[in-house]
Amino acid sequence: MANAIWKKIAAGDVDPVYLLTGIEHHIFDSTIERLKRALPDVDDASIIRFDLEETPVELVIEEADTLPFLQAHKLIIASNATFLSGQERKRHDIEHNLTVLEEWLANPSPTATVVFIAPFEKLDGRKRITKKMKELVTVIEAERLEGKDLLTWIQHEAKVNGVHMSSTTAQLLVDRAGDQLLSLSAEIVKMATYLGGTGEISPDIIELLVPRTPEMDIFQLTDAYVAGNVPATVSIYRDLLRNGEEPIMLTSLIAGQVRLMLHVQSLRRKGYHQQQIAKTLQVHPYRVKLMMENRNIPQAERLLTILGKLADIDYKLKSTSGTRERILELFFMEPIRQ
Repeated sequence: MANAIWKKIAAGDVDPVYLLTGIEHHIFDSTIERLKRALPDVDDASIIRFDLEETPVELVIEEADTLPFLQAHKLIIASNATFLSGQERKRHDIEHNLTVLEEWLANPSPTATVVFIAPFEKLDGRKRITKKMKELVTVIEAERLEGKDLLTWIQHEAKVNGVHMSSTTAQLLVDRAGDQLLSLSAEIVKMATYLGGTGEISPDIIELLVPRTPEMDIFQLTDAYVAGNVPATVSIYRDLLRNGEEPIMLTSLIAGQVRLMLHVQSLRRKGYHQQQIAKTLQVHPYRVKLMMENRNIPQAERLLTILGKLADIDYKLKSTSGTRERILELFFMEPIRQ
């Protein structure tokens, strides 16, 4: 959804009112940056900002209807639109004249673009104002991107920074750095700067400049172990040790990954799909997707055996005064049977 609207904005097709909702704040920032580039004479200094937890919405409307001074068009950001959420209203909350807002939405100002931001996972669809917003304005749901949408976003960010990368390379970046937009954006800027703002981001450049996140390292370590790839498992483990990670902490994180595998298998057998599993387990859908696509994950009985061994290792690590690193390494060298 966001990518399609961003393409319209880049082409100069800017709507008078937007509603940004969801929990991925980087999409909010990216949308505002794109609007700044698309609107003439708009920069950081000229953006007008309101906090709707402190200011009634009528003042936003009044500002939008006031003709701009020394510029062709205004960009107004109205954040914290709590009146669209299901949050219980408190006694000290600002009173908003939502009837005035509804009337204005039907005929917004032609010389201003107003962006309402409701940073909530879900809006209250029962409210009249929420229904009117969804009916009359352009809505961008700032959900976490995944799959092709995420790769498209990465390629667009690269293009904005003067470089380009293939979808295969974009996937490599996700596999190495994770799927958080803010950190991905920072890595893209770093690589584009290294290239001097031109050229192609290659797998070699990712290998050179992008550090693996501890979370992705643990995922890859566990994945290599359950696949029976001893050399890769030991190599990743030793890299983690060189980076200062402790065997006790690694044992706990690996056990967490194995438990997640068990839960994903169980819910999948019950007919849950990817999004339902992610919501039930309160983990990112991308992690669930990787596990569902992994054909090397052992059956539940074997996973439970692995968990039992990890519990024994955890006890040994906490009760020994010797070299802890070797205890976990020997575990990785044991053959795994499906």
